[in-house]
Amino acid sequence: MVDAMSVYEYSVTTANGETKSLGDYKDRVILIVNVASKCGFTPQYAGLEALHQATKDRGLDILGFPCNQFGDQEPGTNAEIQDFCSTEYNVTFPVFAKLEVNGPDADPLYTYLRAEAPGDFGPDAGFLYEHIAKNRPETIGTDEVKWNFTKFLVGRDGEVIRRYESTATPEEIGADIALLLD
Repeated sequence: MVDAMSVYEYSVTTANGETKSLGDYKDRVILIVNVASKCGFTPQYAGLEALHQATKDRGLDILGFPCNQFGDQEPGTNAEIQDFCSTEYNVTFPVFAKLEVNGPDADPLYTYLRAEAPGDFGPDAGFLYEHIAKNRPETIGTDEVKWNFTKFLVGRDGEVIRRYESTATPEEIGADIALLLD
């Protein structure tokens, strides 16, 4: 279903198994992030929560999507993931049910996100590029999500604006988000 016009046409599964329409976020800026609790980028949860607290009243929603496709870094159940996010990082933004972001079983939302913002992943990604070149070279030059904590910025109209690789911290992308909120 890559023919969709916006993310609002997709539904996702909450951590407790309910269906949630992304249309519920209409007219808000959305940051969609694939997350994991045992990753070197996991401390970004703190920055994401700080960004959430600073901008939620101005129109930003952060949506976390756990994924275990990268180094088995999200092995927990949905309940365990919720507990981890709450107790370790005091996360208050929604963290949905675990899903796949790449491959034949990729969630349709992620198929859409990847097609809309394939990224420009290359050597300028530094150590992450070296890691991917060594461990997942077949993904270089494709629209696949390369690792945990890849971020997709979505405008108030539901269209994907930009993709940020895992190495881009919430603090670094805050200025881009602020431009959409003001």
